[in-house]
Amino acid sequence: MPTMRAFQVTAPGKPFQRVERPIPQPAPGQVRIKVQACGVCHSDALTKEGHWPGIQFPRVPGHEVVGTIDALGPNVPDTWKTGDYVGVGWFGGNCGHCDPCRRGHFILCTTLQVTGISYDGGYADYMLAPFSALARVPAGMPAADAGPLMCAGITTFNALRNAGATPGDTVAVLGIGGLGHLAIQYARKMGFHTLAIARGKDKESLAKQLGAHDYIDSQAGNVADALQKRGGANLILATATVAKAMADTLPGLAPDGKLLIVGAPAEPMQISALPLIGGRRSIAGWPSGSSIDSEDTLNFSALSDIKPMTEVFPLDKAEEAYARMMSGNARFRVVLTT
Repeated sequence: MPTMRAFQVTAPGKPFQRVERPIPQPAPGQVRIKVQACGVCHSDALTKEGHWPGIQFPRVPGHEVVGTIDALGPNVPDTWKTGDYVGVGWFGGNCGHCDPCRRGHFILCTTLQVTGISYDGGYADYMLAPFSALARVPAGMPAADAGPLMCAGITTFNALRNAGATPGDTVAVLGIGGLGHLAIQYARKMGFHTLAIARGKDKESLAKQLGAHDYIDSQAGNVADALQKRGGANLILATATVAKAMADTLPGLAPDGKLLIVGAPAEPMQISALPLIGGRRSIAGWPSGSSIDSEDTLNFSALSDIKPMTEVFPLDKAEEAYARMMSGNARFRVVLTT
């Protein structure tokens, strides 16, 4: 029986285990993907450390998967064919019958399947996925570029386009990292007056290179004051995972402005209600999106020449790649290739 490589987690906190598994056969409604690339995301720690409630081991992580359809299970619509170039992201399938699904909010499904958590993900040569989780990848887009767009890309793109800001509005991106370096590119290409906020003067040149019109060094003074001197932000997209840094930006919002959180800090965020009440400001969160949102992200990225900055490792160095991502020193997304 033909076999494949897979890097699995056998128990919380354990090192990755390289195994040879039989190449899986797709069940009804599933396709088999021959993986070309899989991004290594900080959320993979939910699998690696066993933080996701009810996760079952062994489990192969990876939810930034790009490859080609290698086999079709029964009952897959004929819109999908072997050889199709596809991606699978955080959204790994939905039930279709809970209230959020019935209202079309598939990413809010009460029994949402998450790739690499609910079932085995892309740290392998092959993986299975329900056809509902598939996004078409534009021809010619390198797999190592497309992979991070299936998570960091869709999260920032989909948040920005649904936040209520309109072209010409001032949008500030807090943090220049795995999410932020893509958010700046998207904000600029969407027609927003784009501000970047990060620690240190040394990041200004990168922020401008990515498309920011202006830069605020959070170490140089009060961020909210700096925002207000620029007229206030209609939207602040918080990608940095530091609760205090997020809270400190709140008074920098313009009236009716919104602080939209896509980076999840480990600690609670302490805020004053006065800026919210006095300026009719709001705080909200945004998850990634469904498979068609991923497809929109990929198409917009191809159209606008938006690319992630990546460090690429071969699949056999999965442990090293994961450690590099967790160190916080990667610029800015780590990708495994097969």
